[in-house]
Amino acid sequence: MEVDHGRVVATAIFLNDEVPTTEVLITTSHDNVARGRRRSVYELECIPLWGTVSICGERSEMEDAVRALPHFLKIPIRMLMGDHEGITPTVTCLTSHFFGVYDGHRGAQVADYCHARIHFALVERIKEELCKRNTGEYSRQVQWEKVFVDCYLKVDDEVKGRISRPVSGSGSSDRMVLQAVSPETVGSTAVVALVCSSHIIVSNCGDSRVVLLRGKESMPLSVDHKPDREDEYARIEKAGGKVIQWQGARVSGVLAMSRSIGDEYLEPYVIPVPEVTFMPRAREDECLILASDGLWDVMSNQEACELARKRILMWHKKNGSLPLAERGVGEDHACQAAAAYLSKLALRKGSKDNVSIIVVDLKAQRKFKTRS
Repeated sequence: MEVDHGRVVATAIFLNDEVPTTEVLITTSHDNVARGRRRSVYELECIPLWGTVSICGERSEMEDAVRALPHFLKIPIRMLMGDHEGITPTVTCLTSHFFGVYDGHRGAQVADYCHARIHFALVERIKEELCKRNTGEYSRQVQWEKVFVDCYLKVDDEVKGRISRPVSGSGSSDRMVLQAVSPETVGSTAVVALVCSSHIIVSNCGDSRVVLLRGKESMPLSVDHKPDREDEYARIEKAGGKVIQWQGARVSGVLAMSRSIGDEYLEPYVIPVPEVTFMPRAREDECLILASDGLWDVMSNQEACELARKRILMWHKKNGSLPLAERGVGEDHACQAAAAYLSKLALRKGSKDNVSIIVVDLKAQRKFKTRS
C-alpha cells in the first residue's frame, strides 16, 4: 500500500501466486510462543512506522524527493536466508517496506524521475532474478548487489534517453518514449532501504545516507560517495578524470559526489553504480534514518539517531500510543515529529541545502503507558 497525504494510492506487489503470508506468520508465531518456543527475531511483526519531511531550507528550489511505500513487496524467503534459519516452514515470504531519498542537483527532473520509477524498476529486476534457476550459486549479498546495480543502471539509461522509458515511470502498461529526462548536467543521488522482519537491504548511489540505531550505537548502512574517498579518488583518476579542490573535493571541479543517477556530462568519472548493504535484523534495532546531505552536513550519525529515538519516545509519553493493530496505517505521528525536529535542528545548525528525512521506528512492540 502507498499512502499519499492520507490516501491509499497503491497496493502491495506479489511476485507469485502464493497466498500472502502475514497472517500465517503472526498466527504461527503466536502458536510457537504458546508452546514455549522462542520466536525467531525474523518472525517479529514488521509494522511500517515511518515519518517524512522535506524542506527547501535556504535554497531557492526544492530538488529533493522522498518515497515511502509500506507493504511494498512480498520477498520470497530464498532471497533472504537459507533453510528458513529458524523461520516457521509455513512462512514462504516476508513483507518488505520501501523507503527512498533522492537528492537532485542542477534541477529536480532526475530526482523526480527516480521518485516515480526506481521502485517499479526494482520489482521488475527482482522478478527477473526469481526466474533464474541457479540463484543459489552466489551469496544473498551478491544477489542483492546484482539486483540493485541492474535496477540503477536501467533507470540511469532511461534518464539519459539510451533506452525507452515509461512516460510516468510506472511500468510496462505505460506509454513508452525514447527521450532523455533532463539536460546532461542534471543528476540525483538515490538511497533506498527495503525493511522487513529479517533484514534491512540498503542501496546507495551518491551522498545521501542511511543510518541504523542498534541499541545505543549508530551504524551507517551506506558510505557517502565523495570524490576524496580514497577508493573513489583512485577510480576517477584511473578513468582519466580529476578531483579538484573547489569549496571541497569535486569531480572536474564541478560535482561534490562521485556517483549519481544522471550527470551524463561527467561520464565515465561519475557512475550510477550503487553500493549495497545486506544487514540482518536484531532485536536491539531502534530506528532507521534516511536523509539527504542537508542533514548529514551538520549532524553526526550518533546525534541524529539519539535525537530521533528521544523524540519518538517523547511523543508517545505525551500522547500515549495507538493499539498495535491501528499502527502502521499512514505516517506515524511519532516518527513524523522526529523527522520534523531533525529538519528544524539542521537549519538551526546552519544547513544551507534542501533537507529531506525519513525516520523509521523499528520498535513496533514498545510498551507505552497510556494517558490517564
